[in-house]
Amino acid sequence: MAATADSLSGPRRRHLEALAREVEARGLHGVLIGTDEPMLRVVDPAGGRSVMVLAMPTSRIAWSYLWGRAGQADAADPARAAEAIARSLGR
Repeated sequence: MAATADSLSGPRRRHLEALAREVEARGLHGVLIGTDEPMLRVVDPAGGRSVMVLAMPTSRIAWSYLWGRAGQADAADPARAAEAIARSLGR
């Protein structure tokens, strides 16, 4: 059975919420945008730069975060992803 947007929105939101907590802990702002297929807007308040982050399933049980030109991280480790996002914003 193929996954639908409805069946993915709950896990997607949970992954993005976990990442939002981690980016906030690093002095960045994370804002969830959208309801059915949410994204996370991460803003560096000091530099004004921002990036949109998606959470996408990569298998039946694994998810990844995707952002910017080539940003990608395993959603099982939101702390590591937050560090990579902070670096991509010049932190």
